Amino acid sequence: MIWVETIIQGVLLGGLYALFAAGLSLVFGIMRLVNLAHGDLIVLAAFVILTAVSLFGINPFLAAAIAAPLMFAVGWLLQRYLLNRTLGDDILPPLLVTFGLSIVLQNALLETYSADSRRIPAGTLETATVALGPINVGLMPLMGFVSAILVIVALNTVFYRTTLGRAFRATSDDPVTASLMGVSPGRIFATATGIALIVVTIAALYLGVRSNFDPTIGPARLLYAFEAVIIGGLGSLWGTLAGGIIIGVAQTLGAAINPEWQILAGHLAFLLVLVVRPRGLFPRAVD
Repeated sequence: MIWVETIIQGVLLGGLYALFAAGLSLVFGIMRLVNLAHGDLIVLAAFVILTAVSLFGINPFLAAAIAAPLMFAVGWLLQRYLLNRTLGDDILPPLLVTFGLSIVLQNALLETYSADSRRIPAGTLETATVALGPINVGLMPLMGFVSAILVIVALNTVFYRTTLGRAFRATSDDPVTASLMGVSPGRIFATATGIALIVVTIAALYLGVRSNFDPTIGPARLLYAFEAVIIGGLGSLWGTLAGGIIIGVAQTLGAAINPEWQILAGHLAFLLVLVVRPRGLFPRAVD
């Protein structure tokens, strides 16, 4: 029973990692851009939510609802006026620019909030549990996993069943031809990044409630997100969920054997999947 509980906790942790990775997967699937500042944007969103909770004394979910459109605007402006200028056949400029953005965000957050570790207060939700048969699991981890599934369903619905989704697919396949048909690739890419940062805000909510965070943890969140994307297959949103679950289960099993092995076990699972399936479990251009 202990091992069953450990696996369930790993699956729920994987939901959080999938939330970290979904926005990264969306952006890569549409514009083939690897955003090295993605983890720092998650931390930025967490601090925005914390600030709203502290200033207005509101529920963290309401604070996240307020932060989401702000983060959409940040993503839209960032892509429209900075990252779009780096896109092209050479993958190096986006990597260099987003790496620089990561450093800027970390230092700006350090200057604004200091290096102190913070947490988003959620009252009784922090310790609330739900019985799954004979096993009790935390309510917030369970909500995070359900949110990950809903986010992926929503993204797939937008991508395949809406006019905006058709524009995403057309621009991803051939930006030049799409522009001849009246689609503005720059605006479409900006909208995609804005949507990705709404997902980032949801991930930041569960990150901030479930664990402590500080301005320097962004690169570690990026690493988990990147590993989940690679395991699932680049651009595959459902694969991203599978990748997050694999990393989460590996980490909880490693921690059950030896607490010092938690992070290492996740990385070893990532390497093992790459050895068996170098292109990931579900290698598709876009899911």
